[in-house]
Formats: sequence, structure tokens, C-alpha cells
Amino acid sequence: MRRWYSAFVAAALAAALSVVAVRAEAVAPEAAAARGKNAQNLPTPVVPRGAANARARGGPLDDQQRALVQRINAYLTSVHTLIGDFVQVGPDGSRTDGKFYLQKPGRVRFEYNPPSPLELVSDGRSVAIRDRRLATQDLLLLSQTPLRFLLSERIDLLKEGNLVHVYSDDVFVTIVLEEKQTLGGTHRLLLMFNAQDLQLKQWTVTDPQGYDTTVALYNLDAGKKPDPGLFRINYERLRD
Repeated sequence: MRRWYSAFVAAALAAALSVVAVRAEAVAPEAAAARGKNAQNLPTPVVPRGAANARARGGPLDDQQRALVQRINAYLTSVHTLIGDFVQVGPDGSRTDGKFYLQKPGRVRFEYNPPSPLELVSDGRSVAIRDRRLATQDLLLLSQTPLRFLLSERIDLLKEGNLVHVYSDDVFVTIVLEEKQTLGGTHRLLLMFNAQDLQLKQWTVTDPQGYDTTVALYNLDAGKKPDPGLFRINYERLRD
């Protein structure tokens, strides 16, 4: 049964990006060959100093950390539309890339460049992971994925997520959210922002086994409004 995978049930929190990463790995060698030298021009996600320690840290935030989170809340809430490019790095180090479109509340689309057949679309209620090559579509609730932290109309990470660490240096502000599920285990979402203007630069989803999926953003444009048709999900495709 292709509509629902056991991974969605056991690890719904990280499924939206983690499952796409697993599928992307299958076409990564083909994609790299197709892009050739152009792949060398793609940006490389970075790991800031202290990020590794952030995975293990916890405890209450101090006043400076809370102030940083409030500034990030204000920035994320102020962004209503966004268009740009992305690079995704899977747990095995393979890279895929493409275009993304965001319109709050709740709508986002990731289009993976050929030869990858994948698309990820949220219409504000559900997230669809599509395979154009196989003509399949899998659904899960937006509320069960890390994307909900980025797509809410009003964002308060101090209230909505289990915020376990905030780290900053001259280049990045990094925050770590953690959620635990009885069946799915512990998942972490590490968000990185530019230290100067707090623009979101990348995020990493870590599954209970410790595997990371990182998405880095670039060429961002908050001034254009995406076509609403980009966020439509055809629920008829799921009917027998």
C-alpha cells in the first residue's frame, strides 16, 4: 500500500523532509551525473561552531537567548511569501536541489530539479510527497511535520515548540527544537538564521536514529507572490 509508509506512522514528525531525503538518495548518483560541473556551483550547507554541542544541551534560556528567539519570532511572522532555491543534503551526503515557493499560512512547494522526480507540496492542511516518475502520492498532516514551525501565520517558538537550545556567533543564530513521540522517538529540528538580518538560511531534521537531512536556502525573494495553483493537492489520486 503506497499511500502510507510505516516510516510515516513511526516518525511522522520528520517524515516530510526525511522521507524525501531517503527517496532522493536513490536518484542522487543520476542527478549528480546530469548536473555535472554545475553541481559545483551550488552552495554548501554549513555547521556553525557549537552546533554539535547544541544537540546535547538543554536547560532554561537566559535573557539574551530569549531576546534572540523573540527577534526570530518577529522575523518569521513578518514573512508572508517567499520564493527561492534550495539544496538538500541527505544522511549519506548526497545532494539534490530545486526551487521552493512559500505562502503563509501553511502553503509551501519544493520542486526537485530533474532527474529527481520528487515534489513536496503543502496546501495548509496536508503535505503531499509526489513521485512524478511513478505517478504516486503520499499524504500526511501538516501538523505532524516540522514544516508547521515555519508556515504558521504567527510564530512563537517559545510556546509552540520544545526549545532546547539557542546558540549565536558572528555569522549565525542557531536554535534547536525537540519533540518526543511515544512511537516515533525523539526528533530534532535545528534552524539557522543569518546573524545580521535573521534571514532563515537552513534547517536540519534529525531522526531518532541520528540521521540528518539538511535543507539550505538561497536566492530568496520575499517580494513575489507565488501562483496559488502551486499549492493544490489532488486528493482524488488517493481514491481507489
